Amino acid sequence: MEFSSVQNLSLHLISSAFQRCRLSEQICRLSVILSRSSSSSLRVSISDTGNGSCLEEFQGLRFSSNDDADNWDGMLSIKTTSISDTEIHNYTINLKASDSSKITRLTSNTKNGARFSGSEVCLSSFVSIDLLVAEIHQFLEKMMILSIPNVATHLVAEDCDVPGSRYEKVFLANEDKELPISASNLDLLKSGLEHYVLRHGNTLSNKCHYCFPNWEQLKVGSGVACSIENHQHNELVMEAVIIISNMPVDNTECFRKYGDKTEVFYFKDFSPGTVSKSLMKTLKGIDWKSYGLKLGGIVQQDRLALLEWENLTRDTHVDIVLHSYNKQTVIPGPRKITHTERNLVKRAVKLSLDDLKEKHAGVLLSSHAVQVRSYAPDLAKTIAGLILSSSDLNFQEECFSLLGLQSQVVGTENMENCIRERIVSVIEMNDKKPHKNKVAPSLFVDDRAQELEFEENDMEEGEDDLDLQLF
Repeated sequence: MEFSSVQNLSLHLISSAFQRCRLSEQICRLSVILSRSSSSSLRVSISDTGNGSCLEEFQGLRFSSNDDADNWDGMLSIKTTSISDTEIHNYTINLKASDSSKITRLTSNTKNGARFSGSEVCLSSFVSIDLLVAEIHQFLEKMMILSIPNVATHLVAEDCDVPGSRYEKVFLANEDKELPISASNLDLLKSGLEHYVLRHGNTLSNKCHYCFPNWEQLKVGSGVACSIENHQHNELVMEAVIIISNMPVDNTECFRKYGDKTEVFYFKDFSPGTVSKSLMKTLKGIDWKSYGLKLGGIVQQDRLALLEWENLTRDTHVDIVLHSYNKQTVIPGPRKITHTERNLVKRAVKLSLDDLKEKHAGVLLSSHAVQVRSYAPDLAKTIAGLILSSSDLNFQEECFSLLGLQSQVVGTENMENCIRERIVSVIEMNDKKPHKNKVAPSLFVDDRAQELEFEENDMEEGEDDLDLQLF
């Protein structure tokens, strides 16, 4: 794995420290300390109390020759120990050297019978401390979306020659909504994206109580798609979470960096990833129209994919997060997105959209269903007029009974509202099913019988065959 800058290498080392903490399944501390003094180089220290590191993590690392090479000598200093070790092992690694001379083992330190594990990786460079702090801060904020519950991260930066320059920030997952360490990865991902959405301005600093007084205002859908990679015998998992939120149109206090565009976060093996051109093409090819969404455009910015919709109302916002990982218990190595992974993206996103439709009536209706629903008021008015103008009292009584109305209190408005609600309910129920399973539920029938008939009927109908059986 080759790195072209100290910044990218530092983010990779922080990600590896996160993995050691995550795999330890114990409460862990991760510290990132940047310090400079007396015009010397910037010292970067990344330490964690997770599982001890192994040299295999560093053997594949390379540092390319470029303009950044003058800012760093290529040396890493490593201290590491596992819970079963009796010593702390010390190494230096030269990422600019050949494999045969890359790793040097130094004298170990005894632990004097103490039982602990952890690692520290240090390097010195002449890169800008402000630039590095900004990139690490943004990286750690994105890590919070993964919501790894057993890691507390402490970021410290200081130029010792500049009074008052010390900066400190602690990153804790699930501050608002505690989840157990044993929670599933999908539940943690949902919690992390909810946490992000509730904080406007694309930051995780302040919760917006004006727009979102409580969590229940968020509409959340999730899906998981899996595939066995036969050549590796690993199960590849793709998780997707989609959140639809609504905020007051007249709100001018909350700021979103990307405006009305949908941010698509991509994580790979429990670390922030970059949305590649291949993944962008996959997102563009999703059948959004079946869910009433008309994609206007898609661009890549700040490692995100930004989706622009042509038909969303001003008060509606959509956020999406994808996470791909192998079910394994080791720290993963780098890998490229595969054809299988692209297919899993489509499946996981579709399952998330279906989950949203199932949980929230009237959300993500197809464009056809929206068109049919627009006829409901006129249709309800016509049907109500036919019933109320009938001279057949037995027919009227039967209609009132089926609609759940008392004949003595039936009025034109009550009748129209009741019929319209039933028409809309039928349309929304029918739109939740795959096109091949769409049926024409009856309007005047017991609700429970209607739902049972809808679930059991497996007639094949085309997309445009969304009719209503009125009697």
